[in-house]
Amino acid sequence: MPTVADVREKAGDEPITMLTAYDAPTAAIVEEAGIDVILVGDSVGNTALGYESTLPVTAADIHRHVGAVSRATEEVLVVADMPFLSFGVDRSESIRTAGRMLKEADADAVKLESGEHTVELTEQLTAIGIPTMAHLGLTPQHVNQLGGFSRQGTTEEAAERILELARAHEAAGAFSLVLEHVPSTLARTVTEAIEIPTIGIGAGPDTDGQVLVVDDVVGLSERPPPFARRFGDVRSETKAAIEGFRAAVESGQFPADERDSAEEGVEGP
Repeated sequence: MPTVADVREKAGDEPITMLTAYDAPTAAIVEEAGIDVILVGDSVGNTALGYESTLPVTAADIHRHVGAVSRATEEVLVVADMPFLSFGVDRSESIRTAGRMLKEADADAVKLESGEHTVELTEQLTAIGIPTMAHLGLTPQHVNQLGGFSRQGTTEEAAERILELARAHEAAGAFSLVLEHVPSTLARTVTEAIEIPTIGIGAGPDTDGQVLVVDDVVGLSERPPPFARRFGDVRSETKAAIEGFRAAVESGQFPADERDSAEEGVEGP
């Protein structure tokens, strides 16, 4: 099974691939496809739970989905996203919540949407054996403060701040860093400035790896972000299959004969 050390060793050498997954069947497919890291992201709020943002997602939600992903995989690193208000309020409670992701849900590491407030927390988590992935640039949990999902680090001052925070989290023990929706020039600068691997999403081609939401990759999302790319069209295929089922039932073509289904050992829902 891959470890955080394996991911760190890929920096500057072999590209790192990371996708989100939230359920056992999807996680198994992602693993079979040879992806290095599965992030059980708080994006589950948008993709699977019907929320308009990630803010309503709870630690219990992530805990449940991490467990499903971990039970379905063996050869991929599973990272649990720490959702809004699961850290940054009470330090001891944050550590306890992160620890439960490893101890009870079988995650291999946690991810924090990072800032000044997560430097010391990252240091404490790693010190007690909780590998931590940092996340800078666009941090969706700060959507109300940022006023939307615009690109970050576009001014010299903002870019310098991201670089400083990247170095601070590396020094605190983070094993990798997600850079989201920042200029490619900044992503390259950060990647060259630190030794831990950077994983980009909407950050250009010069990071050590790339991550996307699996729903965007397979073509299930209705409105993927501009920096995502569809590599399939699962939405259309799923709709066509369901429409085929409806048409077959309405026309009497399915089932052809109830006795045939029983003889074949077909079980109902």
